[in-house]
Amino acid sequence: MSLGDTLKSFIKKQFIDVIHWTEPEDGILSYRFPMQDMEIQNGAKLTVRESQMALFVNEGRAADAFGPGLYTLNTQTLPVLTNLMNWDKLFQSPFKSDVYFFITKQQVNQRWGTANPITIRDKDFGMVRMRGYGVYSWHITDPRAFQQKVSGTKEIYHTVDFEPQLRQTIVGRMSDAFAESGIPFLDMAANLVEVGERIKGQVNPVFAEWGLALDQFVVENLSLPEELQKLLDQRIGMNMIGNMQQYIQYQAAQSLPIAAANEGGGTAGLGVGLGAGLGLGQTMAGAIMGSMQQPPPQQPPPAGPTPVTPVVPVAPTGAAPAGETKFCSECGQKIPRPAKFCPECGKPQA
Repeated sequence: MSLGDTLKSFIKKQFIDVIHWTEPEDGILSYRFPMQDMEIQNGAKLTVRESQMALFVNEGRAADAFGPGLYTLNTQTLPVLTNLMNWDKLFQSPFKSDVYFFITKQQVNQRWGTANPITIRDKDFGMVRMRGYGVYSWHITDPRAFQQKVSGTKEIYHTVDFEPQLRQTIVGRMSDAFAESGIPFLDMAANLVEVGERIKGQVNPVFAEWGLALDQFVVENLSLPEELQKLLDQRIGMNMIGNMQQYIQYQAAQSLPIAAANEGGGTAGLGVGLGAGLGLGQTMAGAIMGSMQQPPPQQPPPAGPTPVTPVVPVAPTGAAPAGETKFCSECGQKIPRPAKFCPECGKPQA
């Protein structure tokens, strides 16, 4: 090649003096700066904005990483790359290296959920199949690990490319978290914040291997299959009832006005109401007797007609001795003194 051709080739060679990148849209995790045949000029400027990190990769090997700031690229700012290229003695000519930008802001409102129920051992219900869902957020902390294990050499890598892997990892770790916690399902459902922290502790080590940090993990809901949920509702209802005897008494008392107002007829409604009232009275009497453990008080004889007591025969003379008769307090009929009821009107006697 002649001197002129060499000069033309040198003039046509492109040099990069400024390296920077702005995120054009949401959902991008990494971006490879377009190098083509360009070379980075010694002393070029590198701008890394907040929520970004930059990584230099030379011949497939990760070299230097940069956080937010403005850098002048030379042997002082690129120590690893300088050592790889043996430029510690001469760094006058341009160099070529791949530059990747990584987004380090939080990836928020990421959804997770159990596509299929997971089986856990519960001390109250035994083996149960449980579902759950919620949200979480994370961000890139180590661009080297993320580039080597996740994004690779792709020109652009999106969040949607990685989300399925993250969700499956979370669901896979949930079973371990529940098994190690030993928390019954009823307590889990009442302490979703604590459950979320336990799952986060199980998932964090896996995220760290990918160069990620799990910032928040929220459990919005935990649920059981429909048939088991019905049993749980029944159990909750029984706990709310509490004392069954008091509950029956209350229900009986509530039924009295309803039965009395029965549209089927006043007599029938009243009869039902009296029957319910009688049952209530018996229940309450039994409860009182059981609690007091004392015999019930003597009840007076019912008013109304009663069987007539046979009249004591009188003396043959036709008149009983004066001291052995008395007069009925109701009709005035003379009756034997020992008689408890008047043979004429049936009135009880003192």
